[in-house]
Amino acid sequence: MRAPAPTTTKILATMGPASESPHRARALLQAGATAFRMNFSHGAHKDHAERFATVREVADDLGRHVPIISDMQGPKLRVGKIDGGTLKLGYGDEVDAVLGEEAPAGTIPIPHPELFEALKPGDSVMMDDGFIRLEVLDCKAEKLTCKVEVPGPLTDRKGVNIPGRKLNINALTAKDLRDLDFALDQGTDYVALSFVQSAADVAAARKIIGNRARIISKIEKPSALDDLPAIIAESDGVMVARGDLGVELPLEQVPPAQRQIIRLARSQGKLVIVATQMLQSMVDAPTPTRAEAQDTAAAVYYGADAVMLSAESAVGRHPEAAVAIMARIIRAASQDPTYHEEMESVLLDLDANSTAAAIATAASYAADTTDAAALIASTESGSTAYAIAQLRPEQPILAVTPVAKTARQTALAWGVTPHHVSRPGDFEALTQASTSLAKEALSLNADDHLVLLAGIPTGTAGGTNTMKIIRVGDET
Repeated sequence: MRAPAPTTTKILATMGPASESPHRARALLQAGATAFRMNFSHGAHKDHAERFATVREVADDLGRHVPIISDMQGPKLRVGKIDGGTLKLGYGDEVDAVLGEEAPAGTIPIPHPELFEALKPGDSVMMDDGFIRLEVLDCKAEKLTCKVEVPGPLTDRKGVNIPGRKLNINALTAKDLRDLDFALDQGTDYVALSFVQSAADVAAARKIIGNRARIISKIEKPSALDDLPAIIAESDGVMVARGDLGVELPLEQVPPAQRQIIRLARSQGKLVIVATQMLQSMVDAPTPTRAEAQDTAAAVYYGADAVMLSAESAVGRHPEAAVAIMARIIRAASQDPTYHEEMESVLLDLDANSTAAAIATAASYAADTTDAAALIASTESGSTAYAIAQLRPEQPILAVTPVAKTARQTALAWGVTPHHVSRPGDFEALTQASTSLAKEALSLNADDHLVLLAGIPTGTAGGTNTMKIIRVGDET
């Protein structure tokens, strides 16, 4: 078998003050970044417009297809304004929480009626990213009586989480709708949805977004795990948002949840991104801890399409180093001789109900049998490239498409290198163009083989129905 493609798991870097200049964006791409995330929890539209322009300009200069993910903030449950600025909560204290932006001294203001509607006695309320935990003793329409289980000082506007309860809140807020409209106008390639609790949240966003961008659902609520298969089916990809998920789930349950999400997304042929604190120590330090390196490698071994840098690249002191080190970890893991054992363990669960999936499976087998140099997916929408990537083959995957947006989108998929080409007139022209492209991209001999997947007639989205085994020397 041939060695794995040089780029298997991709790197998604978050843009921020440390990475938004053109020379920084260029440096991150050259260090190994594949895509950029725009975090709409921070920054004005003017800031994001400049970042969009920077990415597109630098990508054009480098001849790269660089996808942009616009990450919506989503609903943020927060306490209101604490009287005096700080409320000291001691272990075992009883404290009242009342509905509103402000509250009398000694009580907690919470301006979210949905929270009061959802909570029951015995429920937990987490505040300040889980550093404070309360147990609900009594519930009324506008008042909660709670007991402090994990004490600490509570200050203004700290976050609130309620594990195990589904809230009657839309995933897209009024702010999100404004941000979404802006991001779509900017030509974003993906939209990341926060606060997804069910597949209905994704379907509602799909009605707004249409086919203007692909949707990535952030799995950050335990209620999302309850509806995970349907959420993944409704989405184009998912993100394992381990930060928020780790607040609402017991710590020991996060690793199994991560593995479950990755395996299920892979089985459905959907993108899966592992996010949050991958190399967190590199916000300040020039090198990560060994535990962080192992954490990143684990995501690679599980078969994630991408791993994400957040503060490390957005505000960190060493953004290029973080990307470069992450790229080294990915490369080492993907070249491990046992790497494909985990990849193959998911194959039994694959959903191969579509024609494209069935042909992709046959193509992967043919590539192994002929010791092919590469798999080539001719695609309009990207579905053929995603179908091949789902199988995590040992050969490089080249996505050939006449659609610039598809080229950018497929760049995020595991093992896929996209190429934007003119639309061929017929299948023979496609064969010749694909062979020439592969010869430029790879070091090939006349006796090497390529496996081409395409649709006949060419130019029809979702029409993959043909596989061809090409001997390079026969097309010269």
